[in-house]
Amino acid sequence: MTTFLEQKFEIGESNDIEMYRQFVSNYVKIEQCVAVLSDFRSDCSYIYAGSFGSVFGLPNENSEIDSAFEECIFTKINPDDLVERHALELHFYQFLKEIPTEEYSNYSTSSRLRMRDSPEKSTYINHRTIYLKTFSNGSISLALCLYLPSTDLQPRTGIDGKIINIQTGEVIESDKYKKHAENILSKRELEVLNSVAKGNKSEQIAGEMNISVYTVRRHRQNIIEKLKVTNTAEAVQTAFVMGIISI
Repeated sequence: MTTFLEQKFEIGESNDIEMYRQFVSNYVKIEQCVAVLSDFRSDCSYIYAGSFGSVFGLPNENSEIDSAFEECIFTKINPDDLVERHALELHFYQFLKEIPTEEYSNYSTSSRLRMRDSPEKSTYINHRTIYLKTFSNGSISLALCLYLPSTDLQPRTGIDGKIINIQTGEVIESDKYKKHAENILSKRELEVLNSVAKGNKSEQIAGEMNISVYTVRRHRQNIIEKLKVTNTAEAVQTAFVMGIISI
């Protein structure tokens, strides 16, 4: 068995990757959008770029990258919007845990992102995430991210993030998934993160909580891993946007 993002995959179980690759390729030919098919088990992604790919500097061709995350696109997105998008993805993942795995592909995130440092007129992008394939043990194998031009050009902050039932068009009320956000971190981890958000160092936190510095550092590392970020500064940003800490 292999693991990725705390998921376990049975090597012998097929994710039908070639079938999905063909589906996505044909969709992009019609929509001329950008689609990223992420294979979590293999930790790689297939990027399909129609004419809209020029916004990200992508060639009008298909490519493969050695990561389940499309950093070549993320670097072109407004960083504040990226944090909000990441928080929405975490909410989405928590929401899906509450429903049968066979229903995962019935739901999608929806958001409007701004390009980073767009000259004069901002470029807005509609973004969606759908989990296409789930293994029998509940692990998500394949995810699809879509990037399309937005017709909503009204300047405003925020990504208008939503979780949508793509079968019915129903927008899921945020109360149905935000209430589970605090379950991502333990009570102790939330205490540590709140203290980090106040600017306290590990030594100060250890003294306040009457625990060892080693334990504080272990909590900090667990927080980073659970929030799928690279450092505690990003963890604070993400947790604040999710509403599980206050600054």
